[in-house]
Parts: sequence; C-alpha cells; structure tokens
Amino acid sequence: MNRVVTNPSGGMEAVLEYRDAAFHVKRPGAFVRCAITDAPILLDDLKYWSIEAQEPYIDARAVLASLERARRR
Repeated sequence: MNRVVTNPSGGMEAVLEYRDAAFHVKRPGAFVRCAITDAPILLDDLKYWSIEAQEPYIDARAVLASLERARRR
C-alpha cells in the first residue's frame, strides 16, 4: 500500500519503530496517529507508546484504554 497520508496542516504521516526510551524513524513525517483515538500526534509531542504493540498513544488515557482492550482479549 503506497498511499500518502497527510494531516490538516499538510505534514506527512511518519512510520516509526518504538523502542525503550526513544523511537526510530522508518519513514520521515510530521506526525503519527493514536492507535486508540486516531488523532494526529506531532512527533515533538509523542510521549506515550507501546513497544510490544508497536503503537503510539496521544495521552495516558489512551494508554489505559489500550491496556483494557488487551486485557479483554
């Protein structure tokens, strides 16, 4: 799939590999989308992610929702 995703301000969506204390940029971009809310998160504002699930979260509330979702499985 080679679609290009942009946010309202025109920046492209990045592809990241999430690691312990940082992330590695696999495809440059301005933002990623929260795995729970689908809201765009600027890379400078990205503070929450899961190494195991390899997904970003916009805030602590989204992290908790992800943990609840995983616990139900």
